[in-house]
Amino acid sequence: DRRWPAPRARRADGAAGLRRSLDSLAFDGYAIGGLSVGEEIADMYRVLDAFAHQLPAERPRYLMGVGTPADLEHAVAAGVDMFDCVMPTRNARNGNLFTSQGRVVISNAKHRLDHGPLDPECPCATCTTVSRAYLRHLHNAKEILYARLATLHNLTFYLRWIRRLRERILQHGQPA
Repeated sequence: DRRWPAPRARRADGAAGLRRSLDSLAFDGYAIGGLSVGEEIADMYRVLDAFAHQLPAERPRYLMGVGTPADLEHAVAAGVDMFDCVMPTRNARNGNLFTSQGRVVISNAKHRLDHGPLDPECPCATCTTVSRAYLRHLHNAKEILYARLATLHNLTFYLRWIRRLRERILQHGQPA
């Protein structure tokens, strides 16, 4: 196996000669790094589009460290195949949970007496067994059980979201 080069994507104009320089090397795949490090979202998308479109479509394209659902959807539309990011697990541990109704900050007081599920549309063990109020209590008490339940939920959310994205691609040939 040939190593995957990781072009540091900072400026869209840096992608111009990328294809010519990489074609002769025939790597097994390509990793894109250096994005999502504080730049504006529009700038990140512009650079990602420029780099991803220069990489050979017949080779896997891997995007490092980018992780919101919207960012992943944009990356898939740009031709990215794989991702890794700590966002679902880090956000879970810090009280930010992804749901079908949007992001939930579990420490907010409005969840103190909310005995409903975190996300009624989610089949995970967290959503089917504990309430928002209990999750809030566990989070505020810094119980280790909170981190496990929240991480389980966020990973389930991402898995289900990626599966739906994949289905849209299979049905329509693109994520949107």
